[in-house]
Amino acid sequence: MSESYLDVVRRLSSAQKGAARSAPAYSRFVNRRIGRLLAAGAYKAGLSPNQVTGVSALHTFAGIALLVLLPPSWWLGVVVMLLLVLGYAWDSADGQVARLTGKGSPAGEWLDHVVDALKVVALPLALLVGLFRFETVETPWLLVPILNAAASSVMFFAMILTEQLRRAHGVTSKAATGGRMPWLRSVMALPTDYGVLCLTFALYGATGVFVGVYGLITVATILFLLLALPKWFRDVRALGAPAPAGPR
Repeated sequence: MSESYLDVVRRLSSAQKGAARSAPAYSRFVNRRIGRLLAAGAYKAGLSPNQVTGVSALHTFAGIALLVLLPPSWWLGVVVMLLLVLGYAWDSADGQVARLTGKGSPAGEWLDHVVDALKVVALPLALLVGLFRFETVETPWLLVPILNAAASSVMFFAMILTEQLRRAHGVTSKAATGGRMPWLRSVMALPTDYGVLCLTFALYGATGVFVGVYGLITVATILFLLLALPKWFRDVRALGAPAPAGPR
C-alpha cells in the first residue's frame, strides 16, 4: 500500500534534522513547518529536489519582478508577500525532499545556494528600481535598499563560507547544537530573518511605513553583521592554528 500524504508528513517530522540554535524564529518555527507540508506534497507528486528548487525560484522571482513592473499598492504588497513566503517555504522543502528520496547531491546544494545568493541581492535592487521608477519616496530613502543589498549579500556569503570551511576541517558549528534557551536566541534574531522581511511587504501600500520598517530591518542586519564578522573570522582563523603540543 502506498504511503499517504499524512504518513509522509509524519515521517518528515520525525526525520527532519534539527534547526540551528541561532536560526531566527520565523525560519525555525514557521517556515520549516510550511516547507514540510510542501515537501510531502512534492514527494507524493514525484518531484526531484532540483525541481522543488525551481518551484521556489519561480515564486520568489515572480514576486521580485512585480516590484519592478507595478507601482506600490496594498494588493501588490499582499501578492508579493505571498509569493516570497511561498518561495521561502519551497526553499525549505527542497532539502527535505532530498532527505526523503536520498537524492541529495553537491550539485543540488550548489543550485540551492546560487538561487539564494541571487534572491538576497535581487530583492532589494528590484525594490530600489520600483521605488525610483514610481517616485514613491524621497531620494535619500533609496539608500536603504542599496545598503540592504550590500549587507544581505555579505552576510549570506560569509555564513555559507564559514560553514563550508568548518565542514572542511571537520568542525561542527556550535550553532548546530541546542544550547541554553534556543528559542530566546531565535526570537532575538528575528530582525535578520528573511521570513520577516517577506512579511513586511504586506505594508507596501503604505509606502512610507514600509520603508521605515524596512530601514529598521536593514539597520538590524548591519548591526548583526558587524558583531558576527569578527567572531566568524576568529573561528576560521582558529581552524588553521596548529594543535597545542601534548605532554611529553
